[in-house]
Amino acid sequence: MSEFESQPDMYVIAHPCIDVKDKACVDVCPVNCIHPVDGEDADQLYIDPTECIMCGACEPECPVEAIFIVEDLPAEWAHFEKINADYFLK
Repeated sequence: MSEFESQPDMYVIAHPCIDVKDKACVDVCPVNCIHPVDGEDADQLYIDPTECIMCGACEPECPVEAIFIVEDLPAEWAHFEKINADYFLK
């Protein structure tokens, strides 16, 4: 992925995950698209939009309700769509 490309059914992890990073979502993801792996320095978890198959398994597992489909992101967290995608451009 060379630049950010929005996908309407893309899953995004938003503000409630910051400094929590509960990995229940990681455990249920069938394609291991939620990062970072242990040991990486990040303040939240991120969903790789190029790996995610949009199955939705992660959303109900998040104990802080931080996972949203892009179109359902609350307005105050809309910028997390780009934050998630940009994490994987590094």
